[in-house]
Amino acid sequence: MKYKRQREEMVKRQIVARGITDEKVITAMRSVPRHLFVSEALTDQAYGDFPLPIGEQQTISQPYIVAEMTQALQLSKKDRVLEIGTGSGYQAAIIAQIGYRVYTIERIHSLLLKARSLFDRLLYHNIITRYSDGTTGWADESPFDAIIITAGAPSIPETLVSQLAVGGRMVIPVGDQHSQELIKLHREKDGIHKTNLGGCRFVKLIGEQGWRE
Repeated sequence: MKYKRQREEMVKRQIVARGITDEKVITAMRSVPRHLFVSEALTDQAYGDFPLPIGEQQTISQPYIVAEMTQALQLSKKDRVLEIGTGSGYQAAIIAQIGYRVYTIERIHSLLLKARSLFDRLLYHNIITRYSDGTTGWADESPFDAIIITAGAPSIPETLVSQLAVGGRMVIPVGDQHSQELIKLHREKDGIHKTNLGGCRFVKLIGEQGWRE
């Protein structure tokens, strides 16, 4: 009950108050137990208005950023979604509450093992995981209705754009190693349309089409 109250407060003050209006996203943020996606030492801070470390120099994003990126994907129940950067697994869990299937890739094996164990524990059978370089995507399962990149890229990886279906949406932080702009791409028959959603700050997207380690 304690964490349920904290989730309700998080949604009210951090999500709805800041303009998130997609009821599917709001319901998902109310439902997913964020405190299980952080270490035991940080559970009392899990619903705070800030990112938290999850080990391996990675973070779980601020709740509002998770909600904003999810809303920008404009998800429906039939959507197949590719996530680059599983991390704690929280973002994938939020998407799994809304979409049909989530394909999530993580390059750090220890984080992927933890996330997969938690997905199984919480019965997220529609989340499929892969240990790989996410910047090259998941060609065998493409095209995707939506793609979300949860780390900052120096530029938009063309391989990922090519794996986006016509009508598909992508959300990706693009910029330098210290700050980025959150970019939404919408692939239509006449080409790629981009929208800048504003400033953000993520860890680096490491990989063949991202930053070098």
